[in-house]
Amino acid sequence: MVLNKWRFLIAAVLFLPVQVFAAGQGDQQDFCTYVMEQAQAQRDLLRTPIAFAAMTQPETGLPMQVIGGASLSLSDLRKAGLTIDAARKNCELYRAATEARQEIQYALPSLEREALRNRLALIEQASKSLDALMEKASKMVEAQNATRLMLFSLQTTKIKLQADWADTQSKIAAIYVPQLGEEPLKELVTEKQSGEAGEQKALDKLSRQNEWDVALSVGVHQQVNPLAMGAQPYGQVTVNYNFAGRAIDKHLNRAEEAHDQWKRLQEGDVNRSMEVLRQQLVESVSVQETKLRSLQEESGQIDKNLQIARSADTSAALDFQNQLTAAQLLLEIETGDSAFRIDLLRGYVAKNF
Repeated sequence: MVLNKWRFLIAAVLFLPVQVFAAGQGDQQDFCTYVMEQAQAQRDLLRTPIAFAAMTQPETGLPMQVIGGASLSLSDLRKAGLTIDAARKNCELYRAATEARQEIQYALPSLEREALRNRLALIEQASKSLDALMEKASKMVEAQNATRLMLFSLQTTKIKLQADWADTQSKIAAIYVPQLGEEPLKELVTEKQSGEAGEQKALDKLSRQNEWDVALSVGVHQQVNPLAMGAQPYGQVTVNYNFAGRAIDKHLNRAEEAHDQWKRLQEGDVNRSMEVLRQQLVESVSVQETKLRSLQEESGQIDKNLQIARSADTSAALDFQNQLTAAQLLLEIETGDSAFRIDLLRGYVAKNF
């Protein structure tokens, strides 16, 4: 009963789905320690001889005997090594699956944070250009060559830039992204698939050990009443084979194939999640490309108006020129942001898919 209980516990650990434990990188060592300690306990149990004691009456009319000894199963010895191997495979699979899921989970936030940091750089660059324009306008106001209304329009743009900078900083602070590895997602998923296949093979080998067994039992027996002779040694070899072994092997092979097919189609598995992420990235690129074309058209219209405004030398033309320049600076931020996002997304897709 005790042996069967331990076998059930270790089987529950080895067959437990990896996604139940999926979390951050920090728990990988703890999980592997947990699985390996369970497996080592089962290994020690399987490879240690079992002591037994019993009372029996061999045949009717013969005195009762006390029997004591130890039994060792060759199949259990084989299972001891396979249990450790299955635990190692489970640990490797957990690591690969955790890293792949983490990469998928934080891919979009990581890209968004990088894009927002680039936007900050664009805002700072535009602010410097606007400061130079405001300084020039201030000197013209002091020289009474321009109105304060002209300077106010530039100050309004400055306020918008400062608000945009603060909002971008808040968005960056709200995004949490753990330390991600440099390995491409496609390689992580391949490692995860390989780990699943390796774990299934290890578990199948462990299951196939139930088809046969060779047990060696040694001990002594002593007649109880009357105590005619001293304890006498004895030995026994028992060979067991399950005739359903070939049928069991076929079912296990089919189960392994079905498992691989199931993992490819499972909605929550990394294979499916990876495809969903790829589609999201492709759609995001399409959206940004549409946005960029619209911004470029607006920027072209502003450039045309700027050329017209520069040809005039009136105060109104100068005011209009400043307003157009301020609008152009804002457009440059949006245009640069969209262009950077497109390159960022395309680069990620090319590297990871």
